[in-house]
Formats: sequence, C-alpha cells, structure tokens
Amino acid sequence: MIEFEKRKLANGLTVIVHEDHSTPLVALNILYKVGARNETEDKTGFAHLFEHLMFGGSVNIPDYDKPLQMAGGENNAFTNNDFTNYYLTIPTQNVETGFWLESDRMLSLAFTEKSLEVQRNVVVEEFKQRYLNQPYGDVWLLLRPLVYKVHPYKWATIGKELSHIENATLDEVKEFFKKHYHPSNAILSVTGNISVSKAMELAEKWFGPIPSVPPQTLVLPVEPIQTEARELLVEKPVPAGTIYKAWHCCARSDAEFYATDLLSDVLARGKSSRLYISLVKEKKIYTEIGAFMMGDLDKSMFVVEGRFSNGIDAKTAEVALNEELEKIKQSPVSEEELQKVKNKTESSLVFGEMNIANKALNLAYFEMLGNASLCNEQSALYNKVSADEIMQSANKILIPSNCSTLFYLAKNN
Repeated sequence: MIEFEKRKLANGLTVIVHEDHSTPLVALNILYKVGARNETEDKTGFAHLFEHLMFGGSVNIPDYDKPLQMAGGENNAFTNNDFTNYYLTIPTQNVETGFWLESDRMLSLAFTEKSLEVQRNVVVEEFKQRYLNQPYGDVWLLLRPLVYKVHPYKWATIGKELSHIENATLDEVKEFFKKHYHPSNAILSVTGNISVSKAMELAEKWFGPIPSVPPQTLVLPVEPIQTEARELLVEKPVPAGTIYKAWHCCARSDAEFYATDLLSDVLARGKSSRLYISLVKEKKIYTEIGAFMMGDLDKSMFVVEGRFSNGIDAKTAEVALNEELEKIKQSPVSEEELQKVKNKTESSLVFGEMNIANKALNLAYFEMLGNASLCNEQSALYNKVSADEIMQSANKILIPSNCSTLFYLAKNN
C-alpha cells in the first residue's frame, strides 16, 4: 500500500508525495504527457529528441548533470509512444538541488543551434546503431505500420525515418517544447525520506512561479477495426528466422486489460509457460518465444514473437504456433496455471514497490491513467481475473482477421 498526498498547483502542475523514511534518499519523477502519439506524421521522433535535449542545459543551469552529481544524485529518462519520463534520486539533505534542476528545465531550456546539433547527432547515431545496423533492430519500424494504418502508433518512438530528426529546425523544436513541456501537462511525484509538507513547500517554491499554459485536448484518429490478415516477409542478414504476430487489443485503462495481460503470461512467461514447454522444450521448433501486450493508452497491441530452430521453415513454425494459440481459445486454463501467473504478477508488483524510484514512477503513471490510487488496486484487479475471462480475451483477440504477421527471415536460408 503506497500512502500519498496529492495537490495541484495554481499553474496546473500535479504534485504527489509519498513519505518513506526507511531510506536516506528521495526520488523525484516528472512525467510529461507527451510521446510519439503527440507527433505529426511528417515530424516524428521529436518526443525522443527532447529526452536528450532536456539534458542539454537550461537558461540558468548550463550543465544539468554536474550539479546533480556533485550533490550525490543520479538520473535518467525514457520516452515511449504515450509519455516521457524523467527521474532522479538524491540524498535527502540535497533534495532541493533536484527541485531546482527539474524546475529550471521546465521553465525554459537553453535552445541554441549548437545544443540542437549536438543532440540531433546523438539521436541520429542511436537510430543508426540500434535500429538500422543491428540484427532485428528495425522490427518495430516494420511491424507498427503493418498493424496501424491511421493511428500515430504506426511509428516507433525513435521516429518514422531519419530525415525527420536530421531536418528538424530550431523553431520547430521550440514550438514542440512550448506546446508540451509545461506544468499543466506534467505530473511531479516525490517519494522517499522527505515529509509531505517539505515536499509540497519545495514544489511550490520551485515550480509554482512557472507560468501556466492551458492544457490542449488531443484528438487522435481512431484505428479502424482490422478485417483481414496482413503479412510482411523480409530477408536480412540475421542469425535465425523469427516470427512476430501482432493483434489489436484493449487499451491500458480498459477493464479487460488484466485478463489480456495474464493471457500473455499463461502463453509465454517463463520456462513453465505453454508456448515454451510445447514449442521450445518438447517440439524444439523454436529456440525462444515470448508474448506480451503493449499496454498503451489507446487501443494497443498483443504480440507473440519466436525465433526458429535451425532447419525449421517459417510456415512450419507458424502452423505450430497457431495450433497452440487455438488451444487456449478452446478451454479455460487450469486453476493451478492461473494461480501460478497471478503469483508471479503479484511478486513483481511487490518487489517493484521496494524501490523509491519505481514508486515515484507508478504514482505518476497511474495519475496519468486517471488516479494515482490505482497503483494500490493492481494486485486485487489481477487476482479477480477468472480462467473464463482469459479464454474470452483469447477468443476476442487471437483471430486471423485481426492478426498482422512479420516473417523476419535469415537471408540465404
């Protein structure tokens, strides 16, 4: 149970505080409600570019990392299709340094052609190394536009193509910052060895003076229901052939999320899961296999991926996989099987709450979903799922007309 207090500043910033005096540290987490879904199709990759730009110095602080390191802190950030998250941990006695640093870059980044060029080059190199020049690196660049035809989930967080970042202008970057990086589009969560009153006082002191910006309503195109199977086959110099199957499924805030998430666990969480035992251990058709749902804010993706064993062709592998997927649609999972995946999920949730940075992220994330208190309801919601609900999810999602399949094959095989 994470106890917390929540307040909204006059400028629109939501502040959430959880006291935990078992640690000498404090974690600050700032979640901005901006991800790849907030971009336009001709200017993608901007949210991820800002993940880098935000460390490039602000108006009053030319080097973000140096004062934080001198105060004994550490930090990082990540971006996905739905939001961008910045977080740091710092010793309690130096916590005000964290508030100072985070508020100043929210107030105003130091935009210069030089800083843009430096971070643009970093992102371009990341695009090349991780997505273009690495085995299987471009999977999401291929799979997303196969699954999504109108929704902005059809491009990856890194961007749709290199040229969008290479050609980004300083004016375009400034406009993106002005639109998305402001108090009413952010959630600040503070966890650790700090009192609620002190955290709220520092939040008001450092973030309160930042001018408010009216929140904007985001209207996105609704992805039409997929009515026929889609396939894409590529051959590249990779170690082994791999299949990626993706189905449209529910959004993170939908009631059926929990059954859908447990469905992926029944299929492929660990070496005692259905797909692993049948297709890897017994039939030896695959060397590895996984299943997961993306859990996006909008209607999401359910994915199964597997790497073929030597000598196994794509069709043989696909047929075997489809046979296993059909089984879970025909009869409910056993109570023992269901309890096993519930236990694994609950242990993950419990261990996650032992880390103050994870608690700060969870409070901000669930506040974005609707209310921070949802973080305390997750175990109960997973435990309520029945075997019948998992079977219903399987029958609703795992149908051929709803499936997009990427065959990523080893060249010359």
